[in-house]
Amino acid sequence: MSLHPELGFFEKIRVINKSFVFLVIMTAMIGVGLLYSASGGSWDPWALSHLIKFLFSLSAMMFVAFLPIRWLAHGAYFVYLLVLILLIIVEIKGHIGMGAQRWINFGFIALQPSELMKIALILALARYFHNLNAYQTGLMKHLIMPGIMIAFPVALVLIQPNLGTALLLIGTAVVVLFGAGIQMWKFVSVGISGLIAIPFMWQFFLKEYQKKRILTFLNPDSDPLGAGYNIIQSKIALGSGGFFGKGFTHGSQGQLMFLPEKHTDFIFVLLAEEFGMLGCLFVMGLLISIISYGMVQAMTSRNQFGRLVALGVGMSFFFYLFVNIGMVSGLMPVVGIPIPLISFGGTAMLTYMIGCGLLMNVSINRDIKLEKM
Repeated sequence: MSLHPELGFFEKIRVINKSFVFLVIMTAMIGVGLLYSASGGSWDPWALSHLIKFLFSLSAMMFVAFLPIRWLAHGAYFVYLLVLILLIIVEIKGHIGMGAQRWINFGFIALQPSELMKIALILALARYFHNLNAYQTGLMKHLIMPGIMIAFPVALVLIQPNLGTALLLIGTAVVVLFGAGIQMWKFVSVGISGLIAIPFMWQFFLKEYQKKRILTFLNPDSDPLGAGYNIIQSKIALGSGGFFGKGFTHGSQGQLMFLPEKHTDFIFVLLAEEFGMLGCLFVMGLLISIISYGMVQAMTSRNQFGRLVALGVGMSFFFYLFVNIGMVSGLMPVVGIPIPLISFGGTAMLTYMIGCGLLMNVSINRDIKLEKM
């Protein structure tokens, strides 16, 4: 129950940020264009599918945006438990693709619960800390439950295996914890423990292909036709685009099939080759504008739940952008992180759009004060 009256439906339509909706649509349409180019100037197999998934996800975004924020807060734990159950189902009877078991195949859609968990975890942590005051947040006993809430999905995602998504879950959770007021020394302590555990994880936890990705990141030329092939071709394509690019559907690396995973993880490289640095800066500007919108909502929301949701979603988008660009440019190991709204992927698109809907919801309800639940 809110301590301030909710806006009516038509009032919500009036106050909704139309510029933000336009930014989201424009970014997704650039993705459709790039996927059209990636398939050699054809709507199949990616561009039309991406457009359909976006339109469906756009309706999901608007639905989430207009929900009463108290409904989101009350349903946060239910959403988290539902997605956690889906992650468990993946381990029991999941669909295997590219060597990993990450999807549940419902016939009409292949769902990737690890993507949905990024939103579910933010909602659950935001509700938990919304119910604590500053003093309670500083007590160690109140960090046990959030620690469990983070550890379970991270462990399940690592089993798939999906190291990139697991790291994103941890990074996003850390941001929410920091925004909630957890003291810095606690993060430093956990960070030091993590550094100490690296040799153990390398020896007993990481899979061989994950070790190879890290070693390839350090020296791509050690296996130019094997593990280093992707990043070498990516760098060639990035450099060949120059400032203005080679033109739409005229990128040599992308069109001649040298560029790997050009419709998902490496689509930013296709953008660089065909539209150059100018095109990259434009797309980065669009995505940074979406992220900045989230940060503004986090700073202006009058309730802790909305503030933490906006902070978590906004920084999650930032991590996607930062890691993807670092990955394709050789500054970070290849961990399979797509770029928001542009890379091909149904569950990923739905997750981004639900995240955008949450940012809009927080904006609409920024002046509402929620009671403890």
